[in-house]
Amino acid sequence: MGHSEHSDHNGHTEEVYQYAVHHSEEVGKKMRKRIWLIFWVLLGITSVEVFLGISWKEMGLPWSVIKMTFIILTIAKAFYIVSEYMHLKHEVTFFKNIIIVPYVLLALYLAYFVVTEAVYSDMMAKWLY
Repeated sequence: MGHSEHSDHNGHTEEVYQYAVHHSEEVGKKMRKRIWLIFWVLLGITSVEVFLGISWKEMGLPWSVIKMTFIILTIAKAFYIVSEYMHLKHEVTFFKNIIIVPYVLLALYLAYFVVTEAVYSDMMAKWLY
């Protein structure tokens, strides 16, 4: 064992634990509090989605409103997950754009594709029948 490696009573070396010395207990508590906040926000959004999915008919809401609500809540969850868990919120704008722009373009393309096919299907249904 080298000079910089000291063994504790369990045979572990100090180098194994060096990753944990960069944060104080206060910083650790703050990080855990943030993780719990993220958990509760995502749980809240998911709970609203499940509640709406189960009871939208009894509430008398039209299906189009429910679909738009689901889309908005899903986008909010995706944004929150990407910004918090992938730490994108803390990056520079250029790097955020490199990550996010391709996904936005893909989503817009898919939306265009779905709408175009829906219009085409409707036209074909009227033409054939």
